[in-house]
Amino acid sequence: MSYKYREAFLNEFSRHGIVPRGNTPPELIHEFINSLYLFEIRALKRRVLDGAVAKPDYARQVESLRNRYPVLAVPVRLWLESE
Repeated sequence: MSYKYREAFLNEFSRHGIVPRGNTPPELIHEFINSLYLFEIRALKRRVLDGAVAKPDYARQVESLRNRYPVLAVPVRLWLESE
């Protein structure tokens, strides 16, 4: 199967080091980006538990982290150009 991604999403993917080919399924990209997000959110939680990040700053940093992954809030089917 061949996929044609919208330019805006290709730009977002590249921010995370992803340059999909025409045969790269969007679900695979979503899984990869989601894994990156989970890795970062868990690392932040560890820093809070270790005392490196103050609890009052945690919510602000979670929001900042979430803002770096806006593509995860968009349904995968919208990543593709319509035929």
